[in-house]
Amino acid sequence: MGLWSKLTNEFIDIIEWVDPTNNTMVYRFPRYQNEIKNGAKLIVRESQVAVLISEGRLADIYNMAGTYELTTQNMPVLSTLRGWKYGFNSPFKAEVYFISTKNFTNMKWGTKNPVMLRDPEFGPVRLRAFGSYTMKIQQDPTKFLLEVVGTDGNFSTEEISEQLRNIVVSRFVDILGESRIPILDLVANYDELSKFVTERIKDDFDEYGLKVTKLLVENISLPPDVEAALDKRSSIGIVGNLNAYAQFQAANALEKSAQNSGGSSDALNAGMGFVLANQFANKMNEQNTSGSQTPPPLPTDVSFFIALQGKQSGPYNMATLTQMVQQNTLQRDTLVWKAGMTQWTPASQVGELASLFNQAPPPLPV
Repeated sequence: MGLWSKLTNEFIDIIEWVDPTNNTMVYRFPRYQNEIKNGAKLIVRESQVAVLISEGRLADIYNMAGTYELTTQNMPVLSTLRGWKYGFNSPFKAEVYFISTKNFTNMKWGTKNPVMLRDPEFGPVRLRAFGSYTMKIQQDPTKFLLEVVGTDGNFSTEEISEQLRNIVVSRFVDILGESRIPILDLVANYDELSKFVTERIKDDFDEYGLKVTKLLVENISLPPDVEAALDKRSSIGIVGNLNAYAQFQAANALEKSAQNSGGSSDALNAGMGFVLANQFANKMNEQNTSGSQTPPPLPTDVSFFIALQGKQSGPYNMATLTQMVQQNTLQRDTLVWKAGMTQWTPASQVGELASLFNQAPPPLPV
């Protein structure tokens, strides 16, 4: 250090810090051999705390904005450590640390790798998430200064952001897994997740002397291939009636074909294209209005129990019952029953069997 710089530092009696950055958390005031003159002025601004350290030990803390004259009266801890019972006049050695207590905004967090979770609708999925948070040093900076900063004379947010990011991600993933919120409902729960994570990381940040004032979940995303599959699924849902969509596509294709054919027959080709498209559309409409395009299920054979000579007999299918009518074994007043009927009923009163008696010849006259 040059002579002029040495003399300048020795005679400077104003200690202050005007922060030109937006990420410096702790700043140690530069002083030649850490000497401070008796009666020096210490200026503490809003959102700042000044801490004096003497011989490696924490001394006085100034956590109120204002200008302080450094004397034994306003440095009780340092005066006790130094043994100044009757004041002092000569310079004394002490380190002055300025701690910024403002909010440090736009601190980023996010998952480095996809996180595997189980979704109730899609099964195992991989998610990525990111967001931001705002933090500040607690009003009593002792814990942060001793546990984190140490002797670092210029401590910035970059030096601790990675550790804080890991804490946020770990707690966020744990909360997301416990919540079991379906993927498609996550967007509606960003605020709730943000509040839960803020509360969960409170104690973790407190261990460093820090406080989270706000945390935001900005995005939770799926891998690109899964998002593409979801886009296709959404497209199908938006299209709705696939038959109508096919008609529309076919009509457009025929029209474009007619327009691109060229020559003097362009108008004729365009007209034919519209005719064919309309015929195709009408055919599709006929299929739609005729009901299901798949064949109906095969009919199942109905079986009946009959009462013969006071005993239950059967079950018999319709072919056997037809023969029994022709053989006069099954008569109109014979009691029958099938699954679904509440009681035994004469055969002639059952719809499926009534027609069988019309096919049999009447009894011979006596």
